[in-house]
Amino acid sequence: MIPAAIIGDGYTAAELLRLTALHGELEINHIFSTENIGRRIDQVYPHLHGYSRLVCEATDLEIIKRDCQAAFMALPHGLSVPIVMELSKAGVKCIDLGADFRLKDAAIYERYYETIHEAPHLLAEAVYGLPELYRQEIKKADIVANPGCFPTSAILPLAPLLREGIVSSENLVIDSKSGVSGAGKGLKATSMFCEVNEGIKAYGVGTHRHGPEIAQELSLAAGTQVSMVFTPHLVPMNRGILTTAYARLRPGKLPGEVRQALEDYYDQEPFIRVLPEGVMPHTKWVYGSNHVDIGIYADESGTVIIVSAIDNLTKGASGQAIQNFNLVMGLEETRGLLFPGVHP
Repeated sequence: MIPAAIIGDGYTAAELLRLTALHGELEINHIFSTENIGRRIDQVYPHLHGYSRLVCEATDLEIIKRDCQAAFMALPHGLSVPIVMELSKAGVKCIDLGADFRLKDAAIYERYYETIHEAPHLLAEAVYGLPELYRQEIKKADIVANPGCFPTSAILPLAPLLREGIVSSENLVIDSKSGVSGAGKGLKATSMFCEVNEGIKAYGVGTHRHGPEIAQELSLAAGTQVSMVFTPHLVPMNRGILTTAYARLRPGKLPGEVRQALEDYYDQEPFIRVLPEGVMPHTKWVYGSNHVDIGIYADESGTVIIVSAIDNLTKGASGQAIQNFNLVMGLEETRGLLFPGVHP
């Protein structure tokens, strides 16, 4: 068993514990908290009863350095940097589920997150943790920047098409809809039941923090700076993301090449399912799983519409973190992740 710690006790931490309960080679031996110190985690999250009896502790990096080979940072932005600086120096593998190491340009990070980055020199060292694109780099990484949930749902369907030059890198439109758990466990008026139920709204229009992350990775795939707009929406469901991306075929490209490129690129990927022609994803089909479902529409006018569905807490966060852990530790990549989803 490989010992590891979780720093943080929000929804992504609970999801990590749910997934590791069936892993077999990963043992979470510490969970660190600020608000629940001294409480058992199955009291904080009763659905973990029978799976984890860990007691939430005050964060102590010396304990992690002594007892753990890896650490998962499940923290708000700005809090992971000093922890990763110390732990990685001590040889602890760090998987950050927050935003602190995703953007390669510290100035962009500081602009969108309104926080000074304390270790910009580590941004080049950290590997963006999207295994389907950066598997070999992740295997050698000491610091893995687990991608955001919206970026995961947008980058995976579009990156192969941009890499192969099938769709234009200009005027991409990405429209995403997320369940309320994406806002985290903290009490916010905008995510209260009366505010969310029976309604849908756009938020962060033109300013959402995941926009630069999506643009960074799609630009790398295209080999040139993409022009795009990204608009997220909040919908009244617990978990899940449905993303619809709109693009244009490049001159000389045929509609059938869209499906062919995605099927070829993801043919051997255990978690990505390119759906049959005419079938579009549903968030319930990926609920609680690490899968990405992709539906495709393309026509002779040059219109390309790609729809993807993920679970924001699993492939969009904790499941992907376990996938990255498996790669970093030299384990089978699917360990603990290939099982039926949790149905609503």
